[in-house]
Amino acid sequence: MLAANWSNESFSTAISRTFDGEHPCPLCKAITAGKKSEQKKEFTFAALKLEFPPMTEKVALIPPKPFPSFSSTDTFARSFFQKPPVPPPRIFFV
Repeated sequence: MLAANWSNESFSTAISRTFDGEHPCPLCKAITAGKKSEQKKEFTFAALKLEFPPMTEKVALIPPKPFPSFSSTDTFARSFFQKPPVPPPRIFFV
């Protein structure tokens, strides 16, 4: 709508005419007509009883296999408890 108004009039006049609400475009008219024709529908909730067909076979639930247990000793954690050698090695400082 702005582009159509701008091609015929100045920019400031086209902006004011586009957004003043007194000169709606065909799309705006169609939207307004659609909103007027809408009717609010009343929602009715009908509680239905769920019926399941009888099962011919019995169902057995099998629990999953247990996870493997890990040992309580952790060799990696034990390596942190070793004291460093005294005096520190000087090979790296050469």
